[in-house]
Amino acid sequence: MSKTSRLRNEVEIFLQENETANTVEVFDHLNTRFKWGATMNQVGNILAKDNRFAKVGHVRGQFRGSVYTVCVWSLQTQIAVV
Repeated sequence: MSKTSRLRNEVEIFLQENETANTVEVFDHLNTRFKWGATMNQVGNILAKDNRFAKVGHVRGQFRGSVYTVCVWSLQTQIAVV
């Protein structure tokens, strides 16, 4: 079991409820949901390296007092080939 399995499962549940979310929203959700939270590097690696999540775009906005471009994520849609 990986060290981030609880975080990964919580991100999946969060994206099922919200359909799409940017990296900062996922980061904030994890840090309010769990006592120990997660670092931004952990969140980025979870979203980028787990096949359950897909990057659907970018959004530029003001986060934490500065303007950043962050990725928007959703759940990967599986297409069955028959």
